[in-house]
Amino acid sequence: MGPDPSKHRLQSVVLDDESLAAASRDQEQERQIAIFDLVEENVFAPDGADTGPYDLRVALIDNRLALDITGPGYQRRHLLSLSPLRGVVRDYRMVCESYYDAIRNATPQKIEALDMGRRSLHNEGSTLLRRRLAGKVEIDPDTARRLFTLICALQWRG
Repeated sequence: MGPDPSKHRLQSVVLDDESLAAASRDQEQERQIAIFDLVEENVFAPDGADTGPYDLRVALIDNRLALDITGPGYQRRHLLSLSPLRGVVRDYRMVCESYYDAIRNATPQKIEALDMGRRSLHNEGSTLLRRRLAGKVEIDPDTARRLFTLICALQWRG
C-alpha cells in the first residue's frame, strides 16, 4: 500500500530563478503549466516524513536537479544528476517538435505515430525518474509524469 495521497502531497512548487537560465515567454508559460498540473494532483511522500503537505523548491546546480523539500517537521535537499535523463529528455523534445510540426501538415497516420512515440518516451522518462527518486521520495506514476514534464520544461532551450 502506497502513501496516503490526502496527507502526502505537494502544496506548492517554486522554481529557483537564480539557478535557471532566463526563460522566454513561451518557456515560462510551459514551466507554469507544468507546475500547475503537478500541484493540482500528486502523490509525494518523502522518505522519513510523517505527513505533508510539502513545499518543493526546484533548482539546477552543476547539472543536478536540486529538490528542496519542506513540510511539517521535515526539511531535506535531494540532488539528482540529470545525466541519466539527458538522452530521454532530448529524444522527447525532438519527438514533440516533430509532432507539433506534423499537426500542421502531416497525415493523421503520421501524427498518430509521432504521438505514440511521444507518449512512450514520456513514460520512459517518468519511469526512470521514479527509479532515481527511489529511497528519497515515493511518487505515483502520474506524479512522475508531471514531474518529468516540469524537468523537460526546465531543460527546454526554445
